Amino acid sequence: MSLGGHIATEKLQSTDSTSKTIFGVAISDLSREAAISQLLLAMQHAKPMKIAFCNAHTANFAWSDGSIRQLLSDFTVFADGVGVDIGAKLLHGAPFAANLNGTDFVPALIAAATRPLRIALFGARPGIAEKAAQVLKAHMPHHQFTAVSHGFTNEAETAVFLAGLQRQPVDILLVGMGNPHQEAWIARNISGEQATLALGVGALFDFLAGEVPRAPAWLRNLRLEWLYRLVQEPRRLFARYVLGNPLFLLRILLVKLGLVRFAPSTRGPGSA
Repeated sequence: MSLGGHIATEKLQSTDSTSKTIFGVAISDLSREAAISQLLLAMQHAKPMKIAFCNAHTANFAWSDGSIRQLLSDFTVFADGVGVDIGAKLLHGAPFAANLNGTDFVPALIAAATRPLRIALFGARPGIAEKAAQVLKAHMPHHQFTAVSHGFTNEAETAVFLAGLQRQPVDILLVGMGNPHQEAWIARNISGEQATLALGVGALFDFLAGEVPRAPAWLRNLRLEWLYRLVQEPRRLFARYVLGNPLFLLRILLVKLGLVRFAPSTRGPGSA
């Protein structure tokens, strides 16, 4: 499927020691502190960046669709979840330095910013992004949440939202549409003219708004939040976890045995 064009942005510097590749997607191998520090620096110097979070579900998309691999080559991609950790250990001999899932990482990034930021939210069902913005504002009142929209907009409504960002650019834009749709939307619509950092955040708004409960901390510490989510939403998540996780591991094994190879992704035109 077509996932939109390329808009020039920066990307965290990747080397063999700071990234691991899974199914052709280069995933940054950074601690949470290092990742947050680099993104804060990018905002300080107004270097536009696109951020994605790669879990086993995302990696399965990348396996089967070269356009998604190409799309993600323009993003700084962080590791999300135990699946890609297992994949990294099998393919590269070590897991990622940190689990940088967007649900925990994005609030931590915003909280780490000492100067007031302008933040926008786009996505989820009507009313959810507004609730999420209120929760973030209550915990971090020094930031401004200047543009908030649900994700069920038509073309004209989306154009109005983007025009507002063009007039009043933000430091951070959070896009919650599920992957790979949110990454495709960012690639099509967002450059440094509307937002410095654009992040695809999946179900973050639902979690913040209390629409979907988080797993207890002890279960998250055991890396079993996916199982808790499956119990909460079995019909919606059955294919992703019950079918998708074993498929991901099988594909990792095929790569490990050298039966499948992925050519390194190249960055799009105009990319830094």
